[in-house]
Amino acid sequence: MNNESTSRRDFIRTTGTAAVLLGTAPYVIASDKTGDRPVIVGSGEHQYEAIHDWGELPAGHSYGNTHGVCVDSQGLIHIKHTVGKDAKIDDAIVVFDAEGKFVRSWGKQFKGGAHGLHLNTEGGEEFMYLCDTRRHVFAKTNLKGEEVWRKWAPETCIGYHSPEEFTPTNVATAPNGDFYVADGYGKSFIHQYSADAKYIRSFAGGGSEAGKTNCPHGLMVDTRGSEPTLVVADRANRRLQYFTLQGEHISFVTDNLKSPCHFHTHGELMVIPDLDSRVTLFDKNNKLVAQLGEGPGYGGIRDKSRDAFKAGQFVAPHSAYFDHEGNIFVVEWVEVGRVTKLRKVA
Repeated sequence: MNNESTSRRDFIRTTGTAAVLLGTAPYVIASDKTGDRPVIVGSGEHQYEAIHDWGELPAGHSYGNTHGVCVDSQGLIHIKHTVGKDAKIDDAIVVFDAEGKFVRSWGKQFKGGAHGLHLNTEGGEEFMYLCDTRRHVFAKTNLKGEEVWRKWAPETCIGYHSPEEFTPTNVATAPNGDFYVADGYGKSFIHQYSADAKYIRSFAGGGSEAGKTNCPHGLMVDTRGSEPTLVVADRANRRLQYFTLQGEHISFVTDNLKSPCHFHTHGELMVIPDLDSRVTLFDKNNKLVAQLGEGPGYGGIRDKSRDAFKAGQFVAPHSAYFDHEGNIFVVEWVEVGRVTKLRKVA
């Protein structure tokens, strides 16, 4: 049993809809019961067309659980997944252009353990920070997959007795180049490093009180306020927790959250993929703007075939990312993988 499954069971309590092809486009539009109109999710100024199973995987590729997504400066969409059992190609990263056409793939070294995917621009070049839950490592690569370095748990952190106790889930970077690694499926620490990958400190650790976390699954340096702060998806505690960039507790956000996984922002808007079958939008004050595609929960569904998923509803959103036009890409923790483009229509 892997860390992903164990951790989720610890804290979570608790479709054969017609599709329409857009000509020769490589994706399927979720449609309503009549089959002739796309499903629109959201309301008011935040409405999106739900385009499920977006992107055309070439022969030999097969999704496992889709865990990470980001969009680079050229508008290319990068998807990270665990690789399907029937795959002939073991690459855990697939890259598409804005129209959903396959561009390239890489990442055999992350097969089976692929998790968080973070993009950062440094000195005019873009880099990926990746987490691997099977191998208990995090790594930095360029956009073609060439590794700059890879690391295990910091040896100077007294909370670990063996490398297997460290199971990183996501990475975030600060404006000064420091980066933070969330040990979401391990000891619930957050580790801070300098831009040149030198260990600085560890904070948080398991618990529910202020300054402690329970499965800090995702994290992001939030620059929407007057000062940058670190926001953590404290998932098993069902909340967001804000820290200073030195690791001091600031505040909690608890309203309108179930099982927050991660974050991304577009202007003042923040998207939060929630494992409990929905995608949440907050404004700059972390007040609810919209709940998108809320489903009944993933229990008994996430391991089913694709036709068990209902159009316009999410099963288990794991990561989400805005593109440059304000559309949202959502990837889900389902065995067959699921990539949805939420195309902004209002």
